[in-house]
This record gives sequence, C-alpha cells and structure tokens, in this order.
Amino acid sequence: MSPAKQIMILIAIGAIALGGYEGWQHYDQKLAQSDAAPNRSAARVIPVETAPVIMRPMETTIEAVGSTRAKRTVEIKPFADGRVVEVAFKAGQSVEAGETLLRLDDEIERADLIEAQARLKDALSALKRAETLRKSNTVAEATVDTLVANVAIAQAERDRATRRLQDRTVKAPFAGVVGYSNVELGAQVETGDTITILDDLSVVEVEFFLSEDMFGRITPGQKVEANAAAFPGRKFNAEILSLDSRIAPISRSFQVRAFIPNPDRTLPAGMFMHLSIVLDADETLTVPEEAVVVDGNQSYVFAITQRDDGLRASRRNVSIGRRSIGYVEILGGLAQGEDVVIRGVQKVRENSLVAPKSARQETVTSEATGT
Repeated sequence: MSPAKQIMILIAIGAIALGGYEGWQHYDQKLAQSDAAPNRSAARVIPVETAPVIMRPMETTIEAVGSTRAKRTVEIKPFADGRVVEVAFKAGQSVEAGETLLRLDDEIERADLIEAQARLKDALSALKRAETLRKSNTVAEATVDTLVANVAIAQAERDRATRRLQDRTVKAPFAGVVGYSNVELGAQVETGDTITILDDLSVVEVEFFLSEDMFGRITPGQKVEANAAAFPGRKFNAEILSLDSRIAPISRSFQVRAFIPNPDRTLPAGMFMHLSIVLDADETLTVPEEAVVVDGNQSYVFAITQRDDGLRASRRNVSIGRRSIGYVEILGGLAQGEDVVIRGVQKVRENSLVAPKSARQETVTSEATGT
C-alpha cells in the first residue's frame, strides 16, 4: 500500500472517531438538561405573600396652607406725653391683664393729686361745719348749697388728677405676649407713639383659601388637623371658625378661618401652617400600599391567577386614587376579592409561577407559634 493511501485511511478513521465523540457529547448534554429540567421548574416557583382586594372606608381629605394670626392684637400707646422712667417688659414676655409695661415721669401728676385731695378735704370740712350751723339757723341755706357744689368740684378735680397720674403708667389691656420695645429708658414719648405690640395668643386663628367647589362642603365647627415645620411630628387640633360669604372672582376661591387653642402660647402670630380637613368617609376598593409598584407615570400590581400548571402572577395596570395609612384606593384595574402580591414583589415577573401565602395566614401562624 502506498504511503499516500495509508495517510488517507488514517484521516478517514480520525474523522469518524471525532464525529462519534462529538455526537456522544451532544447526547450527554441533552440528557443532563432533561434531568435538570424538573429542578429548574421547581426553582421557578416563587414564594410570595398576598392580600385580597377589599372594600374599606377611606376618608376624603382637603389639604391647605395658611398663616396664624392672634385672637386679638393691639398697639400699645401712652395716653400722655413724657419721659420714660421704666420699661417693664421684654420681647416675647407673657403678661397678664393690668400688668405694668411702661412708666413715665409722674412727679407733677402726683403733686397735683395731693393738692386735689387736700382741696377736697377742705371742701368736705367746710360743708360739714355749715351743715352743723344750719341746724341752728346760723348759716343760710344758700351758703350750704354753695359748699355742696364746692365739694363736687373738688371731687371732680381729684378724679382728674387721679386719671392723669394713672395715664403715666401704661398697662396691658389683656393677657398676651408682647413684642419688641420701640422705646428706651429716658426717651421722650408722645401720645400716639407705639411702644410695642401685644398679641392675645391664647387662641390663634389660621386664615387660608379653598377652591369654590369646596364651598358647600365646609361648615363652621368642622375639625381640622394642623402642623408646622417648626414643630415636626406635633399635631395641633383646629376647628373651622367662619367662612367668607363671597367667592373671589379671579382666583375662584373663598377665605376660611379656623382657630387653634393655644393655652401654652406655643404658636406665634404669622407662622406658616399646613392644614388637613377630613370631609367624609366612604367605602372604596383598596389594596395594601406595598402591592403597588410605580413605574414612571404608570402604577401596577401583580394579581394571582389560576392556570392549568398552577398559580401565576399577572401584571395589572391600575388607576390609584386616595391614600390612607397603609392602603391605596383602586379606581380601576382590579376587582374585589382578587389577591395581589404584597411581599416578594421584586422577585416576581409577568407569568411567574408563585406559591402564595396570605397575610392573614401569616398572622395566624405567628400567633399560633407565639412569634
């Protein structure tokens, strides 16, 4: 046999051997895949926790913003001209009705009062003597009448002197909180000068606006929940006080006033407040908020559907409405009684095989085991 022919035979034998080896490898892989298929199918079953779509009461809440104002506010002004001899308050101080805020020099007024009191005393003494003498007809009736008039004049002078002295002291007309002082010790003030501002903060009012479509749904006495950024986590209970009788023609809104009891004077005038007004509660379709996935402008849930091969997850686009603590209103896309995935949502895809466990079952199991 020639060398060339021997080489050709060896090549043919090698090709046959190589083809057989590759065929065996392919068969072995197919067999391995066939054996692993049941395991992979089992691995694709995703354990999830579900909750039913149910009807539950949900409140309608209106949100608004406004600013506080004092129940009463007054500019404190002196009733007379004079030099300041005492400033008896500090900015932010709480004062009671009748408490002294400022005093003016009053030496002259005190002297005038002493003089008026002395004149009244003399007039009373003269009248008393005349009345005694009148009993013995020693003094004429006209003289007694004149002395009676003198007493009345002296009393009026005494009262005017008392008032002028009182006007040298500026007092708080009601209990409240004072602002900054506009005067200093020794300054000369005149009648009408504003010394400070006094706010009655025992109750604060909040003014805000609502759109005209809310006009028939707001009434005095309705409860309002208020909060302020200055007091995070704290809620203030308010109540609707009054409504404006007119709708603003440009903004198509109306003004509302609410009041907040403020006995500890925590809230100052002018503070920005966020308000929530609960209008009513109605039965509506809801799901737990954990079930809703937001993807851009679209919201969806995974509902559980029965298929021939088991339970599968089905993505449902939903329209959502109001939100309550832990729940979301469903306006469309689901029906009452359907189950939706609330735990394991991140593992689920469209048409995934799932092994659901309801939240109610989870609670019962936990209670039974004491965990």
